[in-house]
Amino acid sequence: MTERKKAELDEDTLFTVSRIFKAVSDPTRIRILYLLSQQECSVSEIAGSLDLQQSAVSHQLRFLKNLRLVKSRRSGKTIYYSEEDEHVMNLLAQTIDHARHGYAGRIG
Repeated sequence: MTERKKAELDEDTLFTVSRIFKAVSDPTRIRILYLLSQQECSVSEIAGSLDLQQSAVSHQLRFLKNLRLVKSRRSGKTIYYSEEDEHVMNLLAQTIDHARHGYAGRIG
């Protein structure tokens, strides 16, 4: 029997994957990403919809934007945010669907 060579992840890929999972491990960021998967929003719209402080929303958006999970566009004085990474948004949607189909109650 031949020994199979294990596939290795390069350091850049491993680092990026771990940062993305860190991003979607925070409940506030999940809520923001989910909202932005539904519609484009400004910081004040996100804060109002999710009952968060604008400073907290801005902080989280900066984190998500640095990972290129969200993008922004300016319209006059207002900056609007929307999803940027379709792969991560699909992963988030699938995970939410999975949780809604009874998995969440079986943890622990």
